[in-house]
Amino acid sequence: MLLPLFIHLPEHQAISKSCKVTIVNLSWIANDCKDSQTFLPKVNSRFLFGRSMSLFDHLKTIPQYLIPQHGLSLLAGKLADKKNHPLKNWVIKRFAEHYKVDMSIAVEPDLTQYESFNDFFTRAIRPETRPIEADPNTQACPVDGAISQFGSIQHDQIIQAKGHQYSVSDLLGGDTALAEKFTDGEFCTIYLSPRDYHRYHMPIDGKLKTMIHVPGKLFSVNPLTARTVPNLFARNERVVAMFDTEWGPLAYVAVGATIVGSMEMVWSGVVTPPTRSKVEVTDYSDQNIELSKGAEVGRFRLGSTVILLLPKGNYQWDKSIENGAAVKLGQPLVCKTEA
Repeated sequence: MLLPLFIHLPEHQAISKSCKVTIVNLSWIANDCKDSQTFLPKVNSRFLFGRSMSLFDHLKTIPQYLIPQHGLSLLAGKLADKKNHPLKNWVIKRFAEHYKVDMSIAVEPDLTQYESFNDFFTRAIRPETRPIEADPNTQACPVDGAISQFGSIQHDQIIQAKGHQYSVSDLLGGDTALAEKFTDGEFCTIYLSPRDYHRYHMPIDGKLKTMIHVPGKLFSVNPLTARTVPNLFARNERVVAMFDTEWGPLAYVAVGATIVGSMEMVWSGVVTPPTRSKVEVTDYSDQNIELSKGAEVGRFRLGSTVILLLPKGNYQWDKSIENGAAVKLGQPLVCKTEA
């Protein structure tokens, strides 16, 4: 079995920057994956010798190409939804301890009061613990998490990680006309770790226009995978919510990941059925769905990533926003500046 071999690779091992490495018969491993065409080019260059991505980074990513991503995530979702399972309290307690989950901000701090693991994972927090930035010229951070990348969209290219970019059109399900609204605009990618609060909120007042469900893979979205899997966020399953705002169009993208049972939106419920294979666009322009700044947009059932796209304009990111920085729901994210 290949899977245990790579799962148990020691994390502390590293390869000297100056050493030469020879991999024997590695190509057959990649050829056994559906995504071998995107994986194999990395073997020839930075996979072996690049300084920003080590050999063991890539080896630890290989199992994600081999596992049944959707089947595993569907099973995890069903288990997490089970009500009052005999092991429920034990699992929740161990999870909270392992990831050091801060229950002091939860509406219900008693772990035993949650009927299922998903109820615990999507727990509400007390509003006073996350005050929302009130300045109308400043967008508020929509989630608790960590900044993965942020900054300017280079024509239609978004930075995923050092050495990796993907297109706005691919992210939005191939809609080139929609993507053009964000040419040379701004973006922000925020990763939610297992310990974080997993509901996501509006950064600014907005009216919902359309929702796009884009089926795809379910790779992990942690920093390691972002460094090693090309076009990660444009390959994973995702839900795009398009809003009209005073700042212009806002693309709000919720990205799925391995073990994410589902994503749901407040206006539609669960929108990631496992059987859907084509991009589906739902028009909400005639339903007058308006969400105020700080209002809940939806929630991840077992965590993932949020990406915001802004049109070209005069913006300044808050001084607290930098790659890798921890952020909290409601804090200043980006503000308008004079032309």
